[in-house]
Amino acid sequence: MASMTLDLPRRRRTGAALLLGVLLGMLGVLFAPAAPASAHAVLQRSDPQPDSIVPQAPDRVTLVFSETVQLVQGRTRVVAPDGSRADEGEPVIEGTTLTIRLGAEAKGTYLVSYRVVSADSHPVSGAFTYSVGAASAPPSAGDDAAAGVDPAVEVAIPVVKFLGYAGLLLLVGPVMVLALLWPHRLSRRGPARLVWTGLGLVLGSTVAALYLQAPYTAGGGLFSAGPGDLRDVLASTFGAVMLVRIGVVIAAALLIRPLLTGSGGESRSDLAILGVLGVAALATWPLTGHPSASPVAAVSVVVDAVHLGAMAVWLGGLVMLLGFLLRQADSRELGAILPIWSRWAAVAVGALVLAGTTQALIEVGTVKGLVDTTYGRMIIAKVALVALVLGSAFFARRLVQKRVAEDGPTPLRRIIGVELGITAVILGLTAVLVQVTPARTAVETVATTTETTVDTVLSNNLYSLQVQIFPAAAGNNSIHLYAYTPDGQLLPVVEWVATAELPSAGVEPIDVDLLRITDSHAIGEVNLPAAGDWTLKFTLRTSEIDQASVTTTVSIRQP
Repeated sequence: MASMTLDLPRRRRTGAALLLGVLLGMLGVLFAPAAPASAHAVLQRSDPQPDSIVPQAPDRVTLVFSETVQLVQGRTRVVAPDGSRADEGEPVIEGTTLTIRLGAEAKGTYLVSYRVVSADSHPVSGAFTYSVGAASAPPSAGDDAAAGVDPAVEVAIPVVKFLGYAGLLLLVGPVMVLALLWPHRLSRRGPARLVWTGLGLVLGSTVAALYLQAPYTAGGGLFSAGPGDLRDVLASTFGAVMLVRIGVVIAAALLIRPLLTGSGGESRSDLAILGVLGVAALATWPLTGHPSASPVAAVSVVVDAVHLGAMAVWLGGLVMLLGFLLRQADSRELGAILPIWSRWAAVAVGALVLAGTTQALIEVGTVKGLVDTTYGRMIIAKVALVALVLGSAFFARRLVQKRVAEDGPTPLRRIIGVELGITAVILGLTAVLVQVTPARTAVETVATTTETTVDTVLSNNLYSLQVQIFPAAAGNNSIHLYAYTPDGQLLPVVEWVATAELPSAGVEPIDVDLLRITDSHAIGEVNLPAAGDWTLKFTLRTSEIDQASVTTTVSIRQP
């Protein structure tokens, strides 16, 4: 008895140290610098192109994204060179294409700024310029144009997501244990408090997520959301899914009450309905995240829901074992409970690993995405932590099979405590991971940005020639030529001639076939077979007697 008394402070110190380590790990994961929590959709192309000079004012600006987007009211605009609004009416979105109608024809530089919400509920913002006739000083877009994410909002969102995950495991696992494994003689007061805490965390985190989505979408501060912003969120897909989650959780709370009191008022049909509600609630998480925008959205949503459900059953069950059953149940009851729980855990862990692997393959896509992106490296860290947990789980299963009857539940409690400590860090990592651009999108962004446009102006005493070459890579390239007078006016051209040669590789001049689009605009296609510094020569005849040539060197990269 004395030895047990002496061991109690040591156990408390061990438990306190474990709790402190878990909290520090969670804080380190949640508040460590992370990749920007936006730009999950990619602007693939636009018309006009960024930094281009077009001879005539277009009647619209078109933006094409890598996935479907939703409009943020009042946050997409085109500003004319004099600072006035050049856009007319509300922009129109059809799938991945955003169209902005224009009503200005002034010469000079225009600024396009946009803010939309991608299919996975993350805002996407940006800005670029184009010029009509000739470039001028770019106008200002205003204080709120293409705003980023407020730092306080950026921190609050993963914290709220973590609380939601914690509430989910405190709800699902304990309810299953109470319904199927809990001894009748034991009080349900402690587990009931755990379940109500889980319900409160899920509901609270959902309401907080609904509110935070307003400043997150609009780019404002933590307390900047107004009634209109909140109304827009509630009317969005994100808002609809979150309202469904709230309704499902409230309905589940009504069915859970008899189970928590142990009155026996719950029926098999009630438990079946509770199971259906649980599946519906689990589906709301992937419907507002990366899975909804994956290349195989239906598969991703199902797999992610299975992943969450397996996590909640396994970790919630471990909390019940550590907090109640291993302390209150006698050896006979544990002898009946632990083998059943061990089989549950094996199935849950198997589903967790299989679903997690499938989802990671979908979101990462390539080895390059795994190694070269923040998302991929975080996946590697998560896999390493999961491997530690699985090792602990395997050891715990061996204890259940061989040693619990001999050594008592103390070694098992220690192992389960380690599992929960590591998985708390994993949950924190997951809360940040869902805010980071998926590797498949990050790699696509890199690929998009490497497709460059050479845009240069060549001049002589007769004319100025704007030359645009895309994608400036070995292979087929498009060439756009715009002719201006020395003072910046459009210049009619009678004849266009162009050649390209690569002296360093002994490639003789290649004739570029040019097609006249207008008197001052011509286009052409040319195959540049190798990377290197190509010499391009352009000869323009502007009258029967006026003709001149300009030459430039262009670096052509490997595709």
